Amino acid sequence: MADRAEAGSAVPPPRPRPLDAIDLDILQMLQTDGRASIRSVAERVHVSRANAYARINRLIEDGVIRGFGARVDHERAGQGTSAYITLKIVQNSWRSVREQLRQLPGASHIALVGGDFDVLLLVHTPDNRALREVVLTRLQAMPEVLSTRTLLVFEEEDLEPQG
Repeated sequence: MADRAEAGSAVPPPRPRPLDAIDLDILQMLQTDGRASIRSVAERVHVSRANAYARINRLIEDGVIRGFGARVDHERAGQGTSAYITLKIVQNSWRSVREQLRQLPGASHIALVGGDFDVLLLVHTPDNRALREVVLTRLQAMPEVLSTRTLLVFEEEDLEPQG
């Protein structure tokens, strides 16, 4: 079982900050359209452009907004095979495993979890042959990985707001 704490971490995680209704509206709007202009955000939430700009910057600085990006249709992008892979790992090896998983081709989400396994990994690959390569050659070659289980995704849907 993996170590669940980041032992020796010098900086405690930041405390969540309360979000008011305007902040929540801004977040919803930016989740729907990450390219929305400051002007359109300000008009939508009924604040000045300066206020909208300051609020968005504060949300970024506070880590509430982690970035802006595109939602990708993996199948249309040539990554037609997706799978969740569960891993049991050696105790206290989470940080090392996480760094190795970040380098894995096709890895799109990594989570340390509690339960019957330690890590949940989402990968997108061009086909089953590439998925087999990831699991049998890359993951099972990591000395910290004790076992894996692969759950093939037949269909998926992004539940985030649609733009």
